[in-house]
Amino acid sequence: MEAFFKTHAYLVEHTQAPVRRALMDEINWNDRLIGIKGSRGVGKTTFLLQYAREHFSINDRKCLYINMNNFYFQGKSLFDFAGDFHRNGGQVLLIDQVYKLPEWAAELRKCYESYPGLKVVFTGSSVMRLKEENPELNGICTSYHLKGFSLREFINLRTGLSLSAYTLQDILDRHEMIAANILRQVQPQDHMRAYMKHGYYPFFLEQTNFSENLLKTMNMMVEVDILHIQQIELKYLNKLKKLLYLLAVAGPSAPNVSQLASDVQTSRATVMNYFKFLSDARLINMIYRKGELSAKKPARITLHNTNLLFAIFPRFNDEEMLQDTFFQQNLCSMHGVAAGDRSCGFYVDGKRFRLCNDEPHRFSGDVYYVRSGINKGHDKQIPLWLFGFLY
Repeated sequence: MEAFFKTHAYLVEHTQAPVRRALMDEINWNDRLIGIKGSRGVGKTTFLLQYAREHFSINDRKCLYINMNNFYFQGKSLFDFAGDFHRNGGQVLLIDQVYKLPEWAAELRKCYESYPGLKVVFTGSSVMRLKEENPELNGICTSYHLKGFSLREFINLRTGLSLSAYTLQDILDRHEMIAANILRQVQPQDHMRAYMKHGYYPFFLEQTNFSENLLKTMNMMVEVDILHIQQIELKYLNKLKKLLYLLAVAGPSAPNVSQLASDVQTSRATVMNYFKFLSDARLINMIYRKGELSAKKPARITLHNTNLLFAIFPRFNDEEMLQDTFFQQNLCSMHGVAAGDRSCGFYVDGKRFRLCNDEPHRFSGDVYYVRSGINKGHDKQIPLWLFGFLY
């Protein structure tokens, strides 16, 4: 146990969160079992350590961070370890990569039922379906999703500002006032290109080659997060990777499932399953027609965020695809986004949106026009960058 406390103290002391994540204030920390999901590379470990730093002194033995990569847990159960920690005054156990343990959900359930004075906060892959696939956690676990940096967080990091986030309704109702306030402090357009290239994943702060790191991270998402958690045989790895590449090349369009199945030499049903796995891993976004069930073929697929585009295509210069991807990455995880019709590109929570570069020639009264080339909009014309302030 002493070795774990020493590691905890060292990590908490030497981990500096560059930006305080908005999720820190959205979680109900009074809950006793809290799960934090997120794709690889978005900063889940840093998030746990920042929580410890904010709520406990470095050497306070009431809180302990542990990582399930430690070989110690091959010989001792998580339940027994949590019991030892709790009996010695422990109150908050922070568990990183809990899915590395077999029967981890049952172990957490036993901890919850046996140690009522213990709070457990654990992280896991975005591929995990905490309650759907682990009925042991139903009714006792609250789960949250940690996303990569937003444009707002990226700008705050680069400038030292403390710009606020806004709800979608705020932006729709008051975008002129909100943009004017932000523009008095910074020019967000000056930061857009850098953000699109390398701003989503916090590890861009490391003194290493970001593109190479992201490619490694993407491979780990497929090789570990998808294959390991979904228990897919290794021989199918290349099919998954090829499918991801083909989707990236195709851009935001309706996938031809039959052609993709032929290209990767598998069945249509398997391709549809792979779509779901890649989406859960936060490698792609899937958009469906308004009112259609998610079991059907997606109306359009894009990569999950713009950084992935530049990782696969280092000299990427398709501005329309970048704008489309940026818009979706900011809205898909928080709002109901559906593919539009001839009159609009998207429905968001039932409202109609169209992305455009220039002043529209015709206006429809119930369409919001999202424009990439403006700092400030008017009426129902809203600058694209402002949707990077949703969290």
